[in-house]
Amino acid sequence: MTPLELAARTAQRAPSILNTQPWTWRITGNVMELSADPDRRIGSIDPDGRLLLLSCGAALHHARIALNSAGWATTVDRLPDQERPDLLARIRLTGETTPDPEDWRMAAAIRRRRTDRRAFADEPVSDFELTKLRRFVESEGTYLHVVRPDQLPMLAACVRDLAPGSQVAVPADAARDRGAAYVVLFGVDSQPLDLLRAGEALSALLLLATADGLATAPLSDAVEIAWPHQLLRGLLAGLGEPYVAVRLGHARNREPLPPVPRRDPRDVIAITD
Repeated sequence: MTPLELAARTAQRAPSILNTQPWTWRITGNVMELSADPDRRIGSIDPDGRLLLLSCGAALHHARIALNSAGWATTVDRLPDQERPDLLARIRLTGETTPDPEDWRMAAAIRRRRTDRRAFADEPVSDFELTKLRRFVESEGTYLHVVRPDQLPMLAACVRDLAPGSQVAVPADAARDRGAAYVVLFGVDSQPLDLLRAGEALSALLLLATADGLATAPLSDAVEIAWPHQLLRGLLAGLGEPYVAVRLGHARNREPLPPVPRRDPRDVIAITD
């Protein structure tokens, strides 16, 4: 298996809205192209394709980590062709490189990462850890806001007002979830490039948190439904446009969560001469 095919297969483990995995890869020589799969967009909850772009950004970051951790240098061209809006990124192998130790750790975390909707332990997430996560998110071109204790009621309102039937990553016994920390990824705009980069930042946050022993659960629905979206904007106090909220903490239940189903690689990855 070539490094690019292995990277595309690794990217299948990226988080996506309702596990839709709305992307495809085309590999030609030393280039792999990431495209959105519009047939897998859920129009009822993602009418503008925001969550699709976030999901594809996470897949892009997973592929980057897979290649970099294996010692491959790459260039990434995002939204490379205005006449092909579904073509989101082009990754090109440019040679060999010495992997960053954090890339190794994140690559190892890809198989372990799960969305954990269970209540967390009372042990809080340290300021050191949150600062580290912020640094990695910002390295991907996105910002991280740590929700303060006095802002938790507003975040609770965002979650409470979600549409019936949505998948919410807050447990029924959340009142005992005292050790959880909540963060919001945000940026200056919500253009396709902003959302793609936000997905890459989300992947970096989830993988680094997993590597450091934290459990995670994105609350993506709170960003897409209009009323909670406005509340999240208020929570940011005009700092920017919210992309996704994430719940972090130390797992109370150490029982491993089962993996979610993944698409057949033959439906996702095309290899051409």
